[in-house]
Amino acid sequence: MIIAAFFLFGLVIGSFLNVCITRIPEGVSIVSPGSRCPHCGTAIRAYDNIPVVSWFVLGGKCRDCHAPISALYPSIEFVTGLIFVGCYLCFGLTPAGLKWIFFSSILLVLIVTDFRERLLPDAVNWFGVGLGLAFSVRVPPEDGVARLLFGPSLRAALPTWSLGLFDSLLGGILCAGLLWAAATLYRLIRHRDGMGFGDIKMMFMVGTFLGVRGAFLTILLGTALGTVIGIAVVGALFAAGWKSSLAERASRKGLGNVRGLRWAIASRYQLPLGTFLGIAALLVVFFGPWSLSRWSLISLV
Repeated sequence: MIIAAFFLFGLVIGSFLNVCITRIPEGVSIVSPGSRCPHCGTAIRAYDNIPVVSWFVLGGKCRDCHAPISALYPSIEFVTGLIFVGCYLCFGLTPAGLKWIFFSSILLVLIVTDFRERLLPDAVNWFGVGLGLAFSVRVPPEDGVARLLFGPSLRAALPTWSLGLFDSLLGGILCAGLLWAAATLYRLIRHRDGMGFGDIKMMFMVGTFLGVRGAFLTILLGTALGTVIGIAVVGALFAAGWKSSLAERASRKGLGNVRGLRWAIASRYQLPLGTFLGIAALLVVFFGPWSLSRWSLISLV
């Protein structure tokens, strides 16, 4: 019953996340007006706004104008439900479970928004930073870096909550700084931007939740995912003849052979790094070193 309740609540929150994903990049209020068809603007009736179910009942179309409604909406609702269940199974009915529910929801908004719009909204990132710092007082990152840096006498003089806050701030500052250094180096070598400041702000937010170790693992895993998938996408674009007509026109002007130009064009295709960083952060939350022991206990039960 508890698992079912978490899943259903996750579906409802997923519907709200859909609103955030579609409205925040446009600078539109997420509170009003109510849900509307993106094509005809007709207000969606309450019985047509049941997460996941309504989309299938309506056949993925608006009841009024019959325009198709993206499958992204029920997908996000369903994934959010699964994430809520995962947080309960892994962390239980605890403050830590609540922390990771908030963090996962913020990540889901950033993952999808960056994929669709190539944008990581400041409103979402800074809201996440505030939550990460607030949660660190009660549920600090697992690193314990503050305990290593502060001597026993200093630790005894400081309030306990300050150590978690320091771990959170250190995680955000160090990991955002690392990403900023990587972006600067990329710009110096390639003479073009490889990532935006949105990615750096996102990693500052991730660091406040995960601490130094978790955020560093996120960067390693996220860049690895981005590299592997990016190479695969570039190869697929080249094999499919993407922008072939452009390469042929450039070749006729003496800019090079068609094959070389096609590869040069395909290799400049950019995927959103924030999407991969967000996916990596979710993997670290649920399958990081501090989570595996909890999953093993669940499997034993």
